[in-house]
This record gives sequence, structure tokens and C-alpha cells, in this order.
Amino acid sequence: MSGLRIAATGAMLLFPLLAHAGDLRADANAVFKPIDAGSVNSVVKNNAITPAKIELGHKLFFDPRLSKSQIISCNSCHNLGTGGVDAGPTSIGHGWAKGPRRAPTVLNAVFNIAQFWDGRATDLKAQAKGPVQADVEMNNTPAAVEVTLKSMPAYVAEFKAAFPTDANPVSFDNMANAIEAFEATLTTPGGKFDKFLTGDVNALNDQEKKGLRLFIDKGCAGCHNGVNVGGNGYYPFGVAQKPDAAILPVADRGRAKVTNSDADAYVFRSAPLRNVALRAPYFHSGAVWTLEEAVDVMAKDQLGTTLAPDENAAIVAFLGTLNGEQPKVSYPNLPVRTKDTPRPQ
Repeated sequence: MSGLRIAATGAMLLFPLLAHAGDLRADANAVFKPIDAGSVNSVVKNNAITPAKIELGHKLFFDPRLSKSQIISCNSCHNLGTGGVDAGPTSIGHGWAKGPRRAPTVLNAVFNIAQFWDGRATDLKAQAKGPVQADVEMNNTPAAVEVTLKSMPAYVAEFKAAFPTDANPVSFDNMANAIEAFEATLTTPGGKFDKFLTGDVNALNDQEKKGLRLFIDKGCAGCHNGVNVGGNGYYPFGVAQKPDAAILPVADRGRAKVTNSDADAYVFRSAPLRNVALRAPYFHSGAVWTLEEAVDVMAKDQLGTTLAPDENAAIVAFLGTLNGEQPKVSYPNLPVRTKDTPRPQ
């Protein structure tokens, strides 16, 4: 058994014991943390978060001209109106190409250990560069992006304001830095669960409290813990038994493609469960359309247990308390193209 599998199994055994150590709120605070939107400055590394960067990143996030076709923006796959994801199982990219995995949510992504399901991007700035260049997504190049941005005087001025000490402020790297700064603001504090963690014992009703207790006792919190209720570790999918091939496609070996290690076959970063009720379908394959089914799959295939209907309903009710205050983001007015701005391809 690999060290990773042992760690995952050990965590699952630990949390049921922990859950009986005290009252529910104390047990929950030992496993989870409330969202602190003010902490993002300490979370983001090597990229000072400033108002100028946030404003520039806000525009870049919504600008489809970063894509080769000029019809796909970051918001296309990470729609801020639908929980930070798009509506389909996997995203549609350049030339109507179908992506291989479900788009992860951008909401609270700043708190994840790494980005993408396989953790191949260390942070949000690295993640921002990937889809722009991926042929099944935005299918562009760093050089072409820079030409596009430099063709619009308003963007040139905003890059200079956001990166005043850079000799060449309009760069692909700075595009990613600005997008990271904006995405770091996309947190969802103030949910019912956060209120419960911080002292309001009546923030959850009886069914939601039952679901939280089950979530801890059954071992769900072994992988889904911390501030983002997941997103902070890598675990094999299918510990007890392999899920159906529609849910766990055989061809997608997960983190093994990143590490080139067979020990990481079908290992994925645990899904962060904040706002999970807002963003069906579920799993990296986008093959499951209801939380009820997703909870049953995880109980059976990951934990090796079968939930009674009332247990499933209680856990689903608890997951609904993870919905936080959604960021209020306006659609920006983007810089106007000029005669020098490249045309869609």
C-alpha cells in the first residue's frame, strides 16, 4: 500500500474518533476553519494584491480577446453566476472542442493547495496561464496575448498602473498576476457553516447538525477538511472500490500524469466543497448530476459504507450550509479594440 493511500486511510480512521471527543462545534472547529477573506494577502505568494491589480484582473477575467477565437473568457468556464463553474459536464473550448475534465470552481480557489484536479499548477497565477494556451480551451499563445493587450491604449495604461516598477508591464506573466489578484477576491464568507464555527450554535438546524456529525463520523472529513472543506490534499479515488467508468474514466490517470508515478494513478486533489450545492454536475468527470448521488458514490466507493436514506439527506442538508455570500461582481466595460488589435481566428 502506498504512503498516500495509508495517509488517506489513516485520516479516515482518525476523524470518527475525533468526532466523539467533545461537542459538535468543538469537533467541527478541530477539523474545519471559517473563511477569512482578509487572509488572502498572506495566502498569495510573490504577488502583492493591490487595487490596481484587482481592477485589471477583473477586466482580464471577462475579456474573451485573450482567446484565439475571441469568444472564450475565463468566465466562460468559471461562470461567477453559477458557482464559479460552467453548466456542462466538461467545458467547451476552441473550435467546440470538449475538455477532458469538469472545470473546478474559481470561488475560494485561492485557499486550495494547488490548482486543477491533478494539482499541476502551484497557484492561481500559474493556473491562469494554462487555459489560455491549451488547444482545447482558449488556444492562444503568450506572444499573441501580449500583442492583443498592447494594441489597446487603455490596457497599456492599466498595466503600467498595476505594475509601476516593471520595465515591460504589459506581459503574459503580468496578465496572470492580475488575474490571480482578482480571483483572490472571489471568496464566499458568511455562510451558515461559518456562523456555526464562529459561535452561533443555532446557525444550523437539527438536520444540518446531524449531517455535520455524520460527515465527521463517517470519515468524509478525512479528505474534505480545512478552510475550503477540501482542496488541500491528494487522495486516490476509489479506496474501497473503483467507481463506475463513467465517473472514473479509465483513460484519465489523474495525478500520475503530473508525477509520472504509478503510485499516483487515479489520485486527484480532493474537491473543495464550499458552495458545492450550487455547481452540479460533480466529480472531475462531471458524470453525476445530484448531490444525493454524489454522496452515495463517495460513501460506497471511497469509504466502503452504505448510507441510509435519512443519513444521505442529512449530509446533503449539511453540504447546503457551505454556501456562502456570493461575490458581487459587475460585468466590466472593457478597453476598446483598435485597428492594430488582432482579429478573431
